[in-house]
Amino acid sequence: MRAGKRGLFAVAVTVVCAVTVLGAPGTAFASPSPTPSPSVTTPPPAPEPNKDLEAVREKLDALYHDAAVATDAYNGAEEKAEKQSAEIVELAKKIVEGRERLDELKDRAGAAARSQYRTGGLPDEAQLMLSDDPQGFLDGAGRVRQGQRATKGLLGELTRTQQDLEQYSKDASAQWQKLESNRKDKAEAQKKIEKQIAEAKKVESQLAKKEKERLAELEQEAAHKAQTAWLDSGALEEVDGKATEQGKKAVKYATEQIGKPYEWGAEGPVSYDCSGLTSQAWATAGHGIPRTSQEQWRQLRHIDTKDMRPGDLIIYFADASHVALYIGDGAMIHAPRPGRNVTIAGAGSMPILGVVRPGA
Repeated sequence: MRAGKRGLFAVAVTVVCAVTVLGAPGTAFASPSPTPSPSVTTPPPAPEPNKDLEAVREKLDALYHDAAVATDAYNGAEEKAEKQSAEIVELAKKIVEGRERLDELKDRAGAAARSQYRTGGLPDEAQLMLSDDPQGFLDGAGRVRQGQRATKGLLGELTRTQQDLEQYSKDASAQWQKLESNRKDKAEAQKKIEKQIAEAKKVESQLAKKEKERLAELEQEAAHKAQTAWLDSGALEEVDGKATEQGKKAVKYATEQIGKPYEWGAEGPVSYDCSGLTSQAWATAGHGIPRTSQEQWRQLRHIDTKDMRPGDLIIYFADASHVALYIGDGAMIHAPRPGRNVTIAGAGSMPILGVVRPGA
């Protein structure tokens, strides 16, 4: 029970008790005498419902924002882990190939050593002096020198192959350590996401049906106010960019996902988070982009708002924790947050950090 309601309830009890005493039969009263009047505490005014719900709205926004930041961290760690896993696989292939090459080189080196043993390991000059056919030996001397050079090259390649194997092993070990570190980062981010979403759901579960309806109205009003302010600022006055073929494909893909649920860490085709939607839209358009909104902001080309065109990505909030796909006419498509579906909204309905452009 809220504080205002408790105060009103206390006053009501006081009034009811007073009426009961005054109306009781056989109650005698002494002649009036100066007695101190009982002090009645005036209850504080009840808080305005909209102010209470506005505070709830702000709290929910903060919780879902923190969940979005954690989701970006999770997605980033997952992307790195996948990359490191692929690198480890490639290094493992190189190690296998290197060992096979090393075995082959060792066999060739062994054959050369056995050949030298059969000649007694004598230098060319001694073999010339002992030869029954000096001219035949001289004719073969060139081939011998070629064989010596080949043996020297063989030993050099053997050494390089061994060094490569050692480096591959070191690289694989380093990538494995990074992989384990990113797995831990993923687990920590997942815990934070689940904690923030659970807290938000707890706050929402405590609201009555009418309060939830009014909360939804307040959210729409806040978004409309922000969008109106953005449009009134003249942000779109010079925007007339035409979408490229890739941009059109990205917009088409995003539009087809409208109505599908938000799910953190998801990149389709059943559900999406914000960067999962934008990255898949552009992947379908034939151009891969980073998985997370923060990396999209960091790696993609920044453009001025007046040069914005359909297919560009709008990055929101100072920490680049949200992203949407601009579709033209001041609107965007995005996957908002847990409990919501992919939808169209005003491009200025949230604080814009900047605009980036995938593709050439």
